[in-house]
Amino acid sequence: MDNPPDGPGEMDGHGSRSLPSRLQAPVALLSIGRLEVVDQQIGVTRLMNEPAWTMGIEEEYLLVDRENGELISTQPPGLMDRVTELRYGQVTHELFDSQIEIGTGICHNVKQLRADVGLLRWAVNEAAEEYGLAPIAASTHPIARWKGQQITEGERYQALTEDLQSLTDRMIISGMHVHVGIEDPELRIDLMGQVTYFLPHLLALSTSSPFWEGTPTGLKSYRTAVFSPVPRTGLPEKFDSWAEYERHVEVLVKAGVIEDSTKIWWHIRPSDHYPTLEMRVTDLPTRMEDTIAIAALYVCLLRMLWRFKTENLRWRGYASFLIAENLWRAQRYGIEGKMIDFSKGTLVTFTDLVEEIIGLVQTDAEALGCTEEIDHLRVICQRGTSADRQLAVYKKALASGATDDEAIKAVVDALIADTLMPPEE
Repeated sequence: MDNPPDGPGEMDGHGSRSLPSRLQAPVALLSIGRLEVVDQQIGVTRLMNEPAWTMGIEEEYLLVDRENGELISTQPPGLMDRVTELRYGQVTHELFDSQIEIGTGICHNVKQLRADVGLLRWAVNEAAEEYGLAPIAASTHPIARWKGQQITEGERYQALTEDLQSLTDRMIISGMHVHVGIEDPELRIDLMGQVTYFLPHLLALSTSSPFWEGTPTGLKSYRTAVFSPVPRTGLPEKFDSWAEYERHVEVLVKAGVIEDSTKIWWHIRPSDHYPTLEMRVTDLPTRMEDTIAIAALYVCLLRMLWRFKTENLRWRGYASFLIAENLWRAQRYGIEGKMIDFSKGTLVTFTDLVEEIIGLVQTDAEALGCTEEIDHLRVICQRGTSADRQLAVYKKALASGATDDEAIKAVVDALIADTLMPPEE
């Protein structure tokens, strides 16, 4: 079910590509461990200017009462203005009044990205503390009930509620979105189709939503389950060109279904406002260092695919049906499970796959100056994601004689502390 390689020349009756006589080298499959790329002999390499690889992060925090750990229902007046006073940056409302979203500026390297995220987390915490509140960076609140939550005022949110009806009520979830600047729209749409392969890996590394309404769900990313019934979500279609993508979007716009592509909520999408490729599949990591490491991995993967393209290589394509199976495994097991090696038809431990990926992007991490951040992926695998730590705190509290309510409160306290955790030595 693999996609045929692209490039000039016609397909003959046997499925082989006909090329000029001086370029008769066959299409070959190169195996790199358990991950594969397709070598395309397409003739003269088109020289491309390397993208800027600028970066930006959006994080959505949940606001809790600092004393009892419960999710607030109504945001106190002045909180948003206070955050802006403390730290210049994009600070906005989210769907529910109990959420606050931050956005970094345009960052030119991972070090700058870390500084921006760190200062914005600090500003939100400082402002929230003045109101007796605290932010938690997690994709679900361990005990919050969706009934009684206040939808943020504004035309955008009211329209969303009218469109999605009761689906909106349950979406007390938070995520992390990573933007990477790719100026050429054709390259942007091409890399979107290729990097989709790695979305399950990114999700597994980020999981932070194992609880829902006070109950362990058995999933490491319950946020994914809450969001999945919403239309225009999940894996993106595969497009051969930017024009093809725009034509598909225009169908929905002309029909009056959506105003623009901001209402397309795929796991990864071209941004409607910026020349960026926005990765949206991940949970919100609780510890900032995990956020930065996952963002670094995403930009390194994109650079790796661009680098392959300049060498007439292309990542092997698989059907969305198969990628979705690995997404489910990431949602269910996080880093503790296995993912399918499609080339061998076997399950492989996630930590082994991470080691392979680290090796694949080493050149790109060096070029982008983020080798330490990529190495941090091993730390995540060793000590667990936020979901793993939440479950460990919960089980430890119960084992020590705590009631279920006390154990959940211990999880919230740990989330508050981890949200502002300094870098690990």
